[in-house]
Amino acid sequence: MTTMTETSARFREFKMPDVGEGLTEAEILKWFVQPGDTVTDGQVVCEVETAKAAVELPIPFDGVVHELRFPEGTTVDVGQVIIAIDVAPGSGDAPAPAPAAAPVQEPVEAAGSGDGDAPKGRTPVLVGYGVAESSTKRRPRKGASAAPEAAAVAAAVQAELNGHAAPATAAPAPSVPAQAGAQDGGRPLAKPPVRKLAKDLGIDLATVVPTGKDGIITREDVHAAAAPAVAPGAAPVPPAPAPVTAEAPAAAVPASARETRIPVKGVRKAIAQAMVGSAFTAPHVTEFVTVDVTRTMKLVAELKEDKDMAGVRVNPLLIIAKALLVAIKRNPEVNAAWDEANQEIVQKHYVNLGIAAATPRGLIVPNIKDAHDKTLPQLAAALGELVTTARDGKTSPAAMAGGTVTITNVGVFGVDTGTPILNPGESAILAVGAIKLQPWVHKGKVKPRQVTTLALSFDHRLVDGELGSKVLADVAAILEQPKRLITWA
Repeated sequence: MTTMTETSARFREFKMPDVGEGLTEAEILKWFVQPGDTVTDGQVVCEVETAKAAVELPIPFDGVVHELRFPEGTTVDVGQVIIAIDVAPGSGDAPAPAPAAAPVQEPVEAAGSGDGDAPKGRTPVLVGYGVAESSTKRRPRKGASAAPEAAAVAAAVQAELNGHAAPATAAPAPSVPAQAGAQDGGRPLAKPPVRKLAKDLGIDLATVVPTGKDGIITREDVHAAAAPAVAPGAAPVPPAPAPVTAEAPAAAVPASARETRIPVKGVRKAIAQAMVGSAFTAPHVTEFVTVDVTRTMKLVAELKEDKDMAGVRVNPLLIIAKALLVAIKRNPEVNAAWDEANQEIVQKHYVNLGIAAATPRGLIVPNIKDAHDKTLPQLAAALGELVTTARDGKTSPAAMAGGTVTITNVGVFGVDTGTPILNPGESAILAVGAIKLQPWVHKGKVKPRQVTTLALSFDHRLVDGELGSKVLADVAAILEQPKRLITWA
């Protein structure tokens, strides 16, 4: 998809690109440039968050930033212009930048702004997570015929949103009626977090008395409007603590607050929608097995001292991953997908092994491409790189696409096991529980042994009980006797 347009020989516009597979929107996390800054081809101008990951966007041409169309924190549809660049600065007077569109909480019909129509739907975009159709729209931008006073107020609001003072040359804002924070009967003036707070509290901003500069409605104004009215002769009733939204700093949460509201967006929104879709689409079956992994733990200790494994991280997950790959090789029918449209089972002759990773951005599932072809040192290196990249928040959308089976290691949290939900498009997911020293019957005697519990969830449309049991039993047998990695591989 084209991500830039040419408004004239001098000005070029850069559109929000589809940075993943089938994405239809992204949130602008941070701008690295401001109007007036010089940019060069390939320079990163902003960071955006999609349902897959945080991605840095480079500009594809040289010039000077003319305007930023959206402030940080705005969710923008793919195809909408986000920045305009003056590619021939100094060649003449530049038109004044249009006021940036404020984020909209309620869906409205987008006006024709020359930015292209917003996509109408979504497709699954993240391994394990997909997203449903969105109704997010952009607020129509004021035309060139808007009154100078309205433009001045909009410029003041945008300047405050961006953390800059309003230009000294801006026309003074007209006085605002005390009854509402609106400009000439138009949309009430308020920052996006304040609009969100008003929506959460069920407050119509048109009824709120503004006290902020230039007639802008503040959080305090919204809280005041939310306070219950006092009947004549009745004792005043203190207002209930207002819900605290995620925009408020943690330190600002009052001790009396009974709720905290966190906007669902980005990765968390994708997880929620995909897990619901997976749970109610694929018939899940989960089987469990408890296994003595003492020999596997000894192997891990030996591999840490092996010179061939120098420079890579060796841990039980490495051996578990290799065991699952061997089990899939012995039972290839489990590595498949269900094609609902064509009513077919799609057999995969490769394994892209997903590893569920808990990160500050939420749960993501990057995968190791062609894991079935990797040697143990190569698999260890790939696992280490995958985990490091995920924790640094640098996992790319491509790294999370195309998974075939997944491992989720809930044992790192001290949990014995779980019943994992399938990643959409995959047939199986293996949950690994905590490895603990437990009494175990070994060679006819009760001895302390390293024990764990495995859980395998699979799609019963294409994996029957026999096949699922064979896969889980093979993984357990390898972890109990790791030498099977050699004899079965």
